Amino acid sequence: MTAVMVLIEAMTDLHLIAKLTSPLLPLLPYSVYFDTVRNRQPIVLKRTEWTAIWVRQHNNTGHDGAASPKSCSGYEHLAHTKVRLQRYRGNFMALRLRVPTHHPMFVQPQDRVGIDNSKGIQTMLARVWSASLIGIESVKVGVEVDVSGGLPGIIIVGLPDAAVQESKERVKAALRNAGFTFPMRRIVINLTPADLRKEGPSFDLPISMGILAASEQINPQLLGDFLFLGELSLDGTLRPITGVLPIAAAAKQMGFIGLVVPQTNANEAAVVKGLSVYGFEHVSQVSDFLNDPDSVKPTPAEGHPSDQRQTYLDLRDVKGQVHARRALEIAAAGGHNLIFVGPPGSGKTILARRLPGILPPLAFGESLEVTKIHSVAGLLKDQGHLLRQRPFRSPHHSASGPALVGGGSFPKPGEISLAHRGVLFLDELTEFKRDVLEFLRQPLEDGFVSISRARQSVTFPAQFTLVASTNPCPCGYYADPIQACTCSPRQRESYWAKLSGPLMDRIDLQVAVNRLKPEEITQQSQGEASAPIRERVQAARDIANQRFQSESDLHCNAQMSSQQLRHWCPLNDATRQLLETAITRLGLSARATDRILKVARTIADLANASSLEATHVAEAIQYRTIDRLQ
Repeated sequence: MTAVMVLIEAMTDLHLIAKLTSPLLPLLPYSVYFDTVRNRQPIVLKRTEWTAIWVRQHNNTGHDGAASPKSCSGYEHLAHTKVRLQRYRGNFMALRLRVPTHHPMFVQPQDRVGIDNSKGIQTMLARVWSASLIGIESVKVGVEVDVSGGLPGIIIVGLPDAAVQESKERVKAALRNAGFTFPMRRIVINLTPADLRKEGPSFDLPISMGILAASEQINPQLLGDFLFLGELSLDGTLRPITGVLPIAAAAKQMGFIGLVVPQTNANEAAVVKGLSVYGFEHVSQVSDFLNDPDSVKPTPAEGHPSDQRQTYLDLRDVKGQVHARRALEIAAAGGHNLIFVGPPGSGKTILARRLPGILPPLAFGESLEVTKIHSVAGLLKDQGHLLRQRPFRSPHHSASGPALVGGGSFPKPGEISLAHRGVLFLDELTEFKRDVLEFLRQPLEDGFVSISRARQSVTFPAQFTLVASTNPCPCGYYADPIQACTCSPRQRESYWAKLSGPLMDRIDLQVAVNRLKPEEITQQSQGEASAPIRERVQAARDIANQRFQSESDLHCNAQMSSQQLRHWCPLNDATRQLLETAITRLGLSARATDRILKVARTIADLANASSLEATHVAEAIQYRTIDRLQ
């Protein structure tokens, strides 16, 4: 028997193998079933259970064909059986002699093969793992593929959307054009869990791998260790998808060894440490990897957040506006919301656009969180790197509510979530619709936005610094010392009516930006640069982080609750009396009073003061003088 095995191993002409081995089989007490795709260990079966001989091909040459059934006529049990040569992708070629399907050898758990005894039909099952996104969180999805007898067709169940339903046509064409044999049988694809809606083309690759595994064209041993994502072109090319980074982070937590994705997404997924990421350009490369996993090396991470070049606008370009620059520094140090009010050309927009340049860099956890959101939204341009720069979003005043907070049948992040850990700039605030601005009230208070739809509800993070600018009236020149205002009191009242009291209460710093003086416009000297301001901001934030080290959910002063304010911002008699006077004269609400204390705490941090003084509170009160400007 050993001699027969060696002979079969050494030969490459499969027709000749069939002719030489068939007369010997009746003479042997046992026949051999060895070196299978699924398990490489030799299996010795009785002669009456002999079904196939698998031969390793030592080169890439060879041919497909069919041996004549007469070549095995000397073996009595194999009468009426098909003898077929089949070439597998990879380095395997098989001489398969199929026995009737009711034969007991088909019932082998390790081969995942079952029998429909009522019809005598062989069924094969394979399972591949993928993932789906709910908001920015990932859920593991099982792709179960059953190939059985019946009329040829593909059925996809498990709440697939239109893009997933269309994948059966893409997968069929891609596998055929890639050189695989598409099984002309009844194929049922189940996406688990069945009560979760599946959307997008990212299930093309796991479905194709499941079909190849169920039809015994690839090695299924590694399918349980990897998570598969990718869209297929009709020629088998893998196309990039969105949301790979959060899925990669979740795959590591789920215990997967690695992730198989399109080559374009490999660098993005490789950012997650401790996860082997394999990027491929074609579906045939994926099958070759599964048949010979040692032939491919995982994709290394190409960059680190600190490697990215910082590109910010510098505050040295801003002339004058000392009061507004101070407010900008306070906003950066404490994460406070800010609004600039002034005539056209006073510098409101250029001041707001320079806020990211004085913010401290993102920490690693913040960077990963921000990059996840941009990956889900499909806005990750620098793939392979975590976002180092704090985001700056500036939507047009014609933006709708869903565009601002997110939405859709399957909710996607909006502008406030894309500005998470960064800046949301609303230029010409009073030009936005009032109902759109009211969408901001809950996210500004809670730091997240919940979107509920009939199909699902998701929560997106939205901890951002709101910076807004507006003119004081429709013509823009109310209280301007040079140009007279042409608006009536009624027009000014209607103009400011778009900004509700609760919304203005949530804006900590309300700064009047005056027209530049002639000598300030013509001066040649530049203002203070962003770099030294950023150092002061970083020092103030370090003081706050040291103070909040026992509070894991606090990162800056603007996030303190009323209870935390009482603990961290105690008032002496002089400070309390000053604050009570301001509440009476300005008609401040309890929320506005808390905002004053938060700003005062930031001013004290910038001054490296351990306790609040009357001077800190007095400066903070200066930034609440336009609550009821009309």
